[in-house]
Amino acid sequence: MTREISVGPVRVGGGSPITVQSMCSTPTQDVEATVSQILRLEAAGCDIVRVAVPDMEAARAVGEIKKRIHIPLVADIHFNYKLALESLAGGVDKVRINPGNIGSQDRVRAVARACEERHVPIRVGVNSGSVERELLEKFGGPTPEAMVESAMGHIRLLEDVGFSDICVSVKSSTVTRTIEAYRLLSKKCDYPLHVGVTEAGTEYLGTINSAVGIGALLAEGIGDTIRVSLTADPEREVLAGTAILKAAGKRSGGVKFVSCPTCGRTRIDLVSLANQVQSRLAGVRRDITVAVMGCVVNGPGEAREADYGVAGGDGMGILFKKGQVVEKLPYERLCDGLMALIMEDGNG
Repeated sequence: MTREISVGPVRVGGGSPITVQSMCSTPTQDVEATVSQILRLEAAGCDIVRVAVPDMEAARAVGEIKKRIHIPLVADIHFNYKLALESLAGGVDKVRINPGNIGSQDRVRAVARACEERHVPIRVGVNSGSVERELLEKFGGPTPEAMVESAMGHIRLLEDVGFSDICVSVKSSTVTRTIEAYRLLSKKCDYPLHVGVTEAGTEYLGTINSAVGIGALLAEGIGDTIRVSLTADPEREVLAGTAILKAAGKRSGGVKFVSCPTCGRTRIDLVSLANQVQSRLAGVRRDITVAVMGCVVNGPGEAREADYGVAGGDGMGILFKKGQVVEKLPYERLCDGLMALIMEDGNG
């Protein structure tokens, strides 16, 4: 088991529930846009949010952003240690920075001391594209071994100045390389692991890559917090991350949605119906199972097992609630009928 750190009020590692992270796509210095996006991420279920801090203007905006949000805020910093100090003064809850990239040991010590005074952890974040040149030459490229050696080197820089409130990541855009890197790292340290496949791709491909990479590691008990990296709205990252945790059996609660793949027996537009129902379930927070099934083979059984369900017929469908048939409706009324059935019991 990894050791535990605290990111604001949120615990990471040590057997704590696995958290979902995302990163803002707005310019951090645009406080209004950034706060607005973070509030949407909160509504989507984000546990920890990160913002880029490329310059002092962005660093100075961190404090105002922090005042107006409700989840821990992480400052993502490269090369300039003064940006870390300014972000920490603004109340940031975690810093992502690689100590080897910010200069002398005095600068590393200054950041570590400022973090220690505020009980703020540091994430050492190594990507396959950021591995040092000498390690690329030593290992013949950004191999899992090179990534892990890079991470351990950055960790030692912090440990050498007496700092151990650390989280670590070793991400690659190659899924298999990511998996192997985390496997190796998990054997070398007990710091909490921030898991993800970096630059995973667009929403469709990136979700698949992330589900395979993150899911495989979670199945092995590796990973304390996750971020799904998508070329898409950050809210989609949060939804994908939550779905991955549920599929891996690492998070329960909320709506479980079941729908069949359709076949030649289906006599309704099941794809459209399933998409409509899933979309309208987005605001429902109850711990329920909803099934949308297309035909009489598996439909009635699945629908009865669900809290609420539809079993399709020829241009119509049957609504179920808690295993009992409620009513038969024409196709056009199935979505509204099912949602009315669900909402009459509350949506909280």
